[in-house]
Amino acid sequence: MGRTREAGCVAAGVVIGAGACYCVYRLAWGRDENEKIWDEDEESTDTSEIGVETVKGAKTNLGAGSGAKLQGDSKVKPEVSLGLEDCSGVKEKAHSGSHSGGGLEAKAKALFNTLKEQASAKAGKGARVGTISGNRTLAPSLPCPGGRGGGCHPTRSGSRARGRASGKSKGKARSKSTRAPATTWPVRRGKFNFPYKIDDILSAPDLQKVLNILERTNDPFIQEVALVTLGNNAAYSFNQNAIRELGGVPIIAKLIKTKDPIIREKTYNALNNLSVNAENQGKIKTYISQVCDDTMVCRLDSAVQMAGLRLLTNMTVTNHYQHLLSYSFPDFFALLFLGNHFTKIQIMKLIINFTENPAMTRELVSCKVPSELISLFNKEWDREILLNILTLFENINDNIKNEGLASSRKEFSRSSLFFLFKESGVCVKKIKALANHNDLVVKVKVLKVLTKL
Repeated sequence: MGRTREAGCVAAGVVIGAGACYCVYRLAWGRDENEKIWDEDEESTDTSEIGVETVKGAKTNLGAGSGAKLQGDSKVKPEVSLGLEDCSGVKEKAHSGSHSGGGLEAKAKALFNTLKEQASAKAGKGARVGTISGNRTLAPSLPCPGGRGGGCHPTRSGSRARGRASGKSKGKARSKSTRAPATTWPVRRGKFNFPYKIDDILSAPDLQKVLNILERTNDPFIQEVALVTLGNNAAYSFNQNAIRELGGVPIIAKLIKTKDPIIREKTYNALNNLSVNAENQGKIKTYISQVCDDTMVCRLDSAVQMAGLRLLTNMTVTNHYQHLLSYSFPDFFALLFLGNHFTKIQIMKLIINFTENPAMTRELVSCKVPSELISLFNKEWDREILLNILTLFENINDNIKNEGLASSRKEFSRSSLFFLFKESGVCVKKIKALANHNDLVVKVKVLKVLTKL
């Protein structure tokens, strides 16, 4: 019985000794393996962090905190090692801690928690820097608003760092940046590559090309450039004939119907230059009523109205086509009263053209006019308006005498131009008051009119 107990004790001692040796071996080997795992974790953390930064478009200086500047690849790598506590120092602290006392498991947990906190702090700094230094992109077709050579991005160093990034990092950054929304800069209309300059004097083949472009396009921008080009060329007499012979008048005149006021204005300007030619007037007369109606209904004192009035004035210089506009006499006098200074002058020039044709006198003086028209004879108006209204009165008074309309005064109503200028006597009083005008030219014109009464 005693030997049996002794053998059991020896066996137990052997087992205990072997277990102790195995535990010492396992603890020493496990510590080395843990150190290897921690080294691998550091490397993977470092690599993943750099990858996130390159997605933002550039390497970031983590050691600079939240106000970090974007820098190149060669500067970032050493800065990353400075941003974290040195891993060798952490290992040395862990070894010293294990020798100084305490369980190995507790020391390992403390070391792991320290590394985890530093890694999370490092990742947090990288995210903040990426948010602050995020670059805004412009649409590729828009000009840079910052002027030549930059100004589009918050920092110039960021754009330079992108150019120096590695190939793999560039691929990531490019794939990410393409998904970034473009800024909402106002879209500018692209410059049309028109085959000619608008102020070039073109030959007949070139004018034919411009007319073909104008006939086929529906783009308002191209139409405007083509109309300005044709209008400038129509200022020369040899091109006035060429455009007519190429069939350009109908091509230009069809744009009168467009709703775009700019296109209508350029159309009237081109037709106005063409109307200087007598043969061209024969082509334009087809559209004169349409131009007159549009001029009367468009916005008062607008550029379209002024361009239309200039065209009508040119078309009524001769007596051939004045009868086409006789139905618009009341509208002309209403516009004479309502329009601004420039509209008044242009309307008076147009009406004066009618007064120079004795055949139009009866229709002219019989139309209804606003009684406020008499206010144009006041001395407050400038010389040009006074000279035109005096010429208008003089021509009508001469035509009434020459046509013998004074004896048939009963056929004209009290709201007619005949009654306002001839029968009321108010107009004569206004003209006599202008005899003391300060302007010598106006004074001479007034004396000339008074001598004919």
